[in-house]
Amino acid sequence: MKLMKINALAGLLLTVTCAAALAEEVKIGMITTLSGPAGYLGQDVRDGFMLAIAEEGGMLGGVKVEVLVEDDGLKPENGRAIAERFLERDEVEIMTGVIFSNISPVVAPLTLRAGRFYITPNSAPSQFAGKNCHENYFAVAWQNDSLHESAGLNASAQGYGNAFVLAPNYQAGKDAIAGFKRYFEGEIVGEVYTQLGQTDYAAEIARIRAADPEMVFQFLPGGMGINFAKQYDQAGMNEEVPMVLAAPSSDINILRAVGESMVGVSSSSHWNHDLDNDANRAFLAGFEAEYGRSPTVYASQGYDTAKLIASALMKTGGKVTADMDGFRAALKAADFDSVRGAFAFNTNNHPIQNWYARVVVERDGEFVNETTGVIAENHADAYATECALN
Repeated sequence: MKLMKINALAGLLLTVTCAAALAEEVKIGMITTLSGPAGYLGQDVRDGFMLAIAEEGGMLGGVKVEVLVEDDGLKPENGRAIAERFLERDEVEIMTGVIFSNISPVVAPLTLRAGRFYITPNSAPSQFAGKNCHENYFAVAWQNDSLHESAGLNASAQGYGNAFVLAPNYQAGKDAIAGFKRYFEGEIVGEVYTQLGQTDYAAEIARIRAADPEMVFQFLPGGMGINFAKQYDQAGMNEEVPMVLAAPSSDINILRAVGESMVGVSSSSHWNHDLDNDANRAFLAGFEAEYGRSPTVYASQGYDTAKLIASALMKTGGKVTADMDGFRAALKAADFDSVRGAFAFNTNNHPIQNWYARVVVERDGEFVNETTGVIAENHADAYATECALN
């Protein structure tokens, strides 16, 4: 595992007039997935996060920060070892970055028991949203189920009477199918759980064909989604059974890799490139200028996570564990301009936000998601009422 210690002070002016900048440097630990077919998810979270720091000349909220980044390799045992090292040796005050929900149930409890803040830019499994919610746990992207609840709403709005659903056999996959089924009004004619990291979907595609559904919902992010979509098209299934997806199964990298056969595929997301707000326009321009590529949804979430942290550090003058109540209240206020537009935390520290319908189109030789409307306004997850926080 390669450790990248990114000192975010590079290029900082020697004379700093902002009082917050006089605070002690804040250490942030980022455990994320940087290698393998899913590596681009973590790379984009990291790059979006670091872009926000670069915009402040090496600070967040006017406070000097140091970000320690390490690859978990999609292995829980790696996540545990890195988290213990970050917490005990490096004394990070904030933990972030986790992509997959086989890692977060290991890293989050370690962080919370150590009295630090866990702020996730992606993975948000159901067990941390309800009865086991925690005052120092904040989910910036979504609660896992709600991401796929939007797909269920979208499929129902399109009038589908039944669906075949599949997802990897781990917590996020279970949350995905639970979320889709919660709001899909039709019948489920097939339900399959695949292996996490699976590459061959011939057996699953055969089962879909045999079930003869009206549509398919699949949650297969990263390389899994690329492989499935290619094989689905090669089997001639795109013309027979359309897919209705959530954002991770239709991100811009998947569209590029799969190509023309994705045109017309329907999906839902809390963010898209064409959302019309100042923060999103600045983010897109900055990301493309800094990295020479278009950001995925994961980059937008990394960026928003850093902006949230910046807003809290600004209010506390750089204090994190030295002012737990103050920093927590500042996070809860979510006083920043999200690239998604309106954003607020629910009582369980998970987002209340809009969800949008999208369709894949070809524009100027590129395949992109085009926003077609709002699926749900100010949507909250299903577990908030079980959380004792307020």
